[in-house]
Amino acid sequence: MRKIDLLLQEYGESHKNATNKAIHWICVPLIFFSIVGLIFSIPSGIVQKILGEGNPYANWATLALVIVICYYVTLSVPLTVGMALFGLLCLVISNRIASAGLPLWQVSITIFVLAWIGQFYGHKVEGKKPSFLKDIQFLLIGPAWLMHFIYKQLGIPY
Repeated sequence: MRKIDLLLQEYGESHKNATNKAIHWICVPLIFFSIVGLIFSIPSGIVQKILGEGNPYANWATLALVIVICYYVTLSVPLTVGMALFGLLCLVISNRIASAGLPLWQVSITIFVLAWIGQFYGHKVEGKKPSFLKDIQFLLIGPAWLMHFIYKQLGIPY
């Protein structure tokens, strides 16, 4: 069995309750986005000088997503495509929020806290601890777990 299949199966063991699953469909993408937004908020003068001044995507969040995408490539190239597209969407939304003059870091922290409250409530309902408490890599498997369901619905092998 492929490593991605084992990880998705193990992640799924603590996500069987319908309420917990529904909460995860909302909160996991919000947490992913909020982390991208928080990293996007870090001043990126050095990155701008290296990757090109004036480019709003020459920042720490883009670099972090490149590293995350490299991790996903080791698991599944098709899932990597979906996660890269979602990461790009998070970058675009972060840029729009920042460009609108809203404090992206405050928006991101608020989303992060509320989404984690939702996650822990979902796991209370489930009666099982979050997977990442066992293995930190499950913080990245959660979004891929959701993406694999989208792929299944679309008939795309992952």
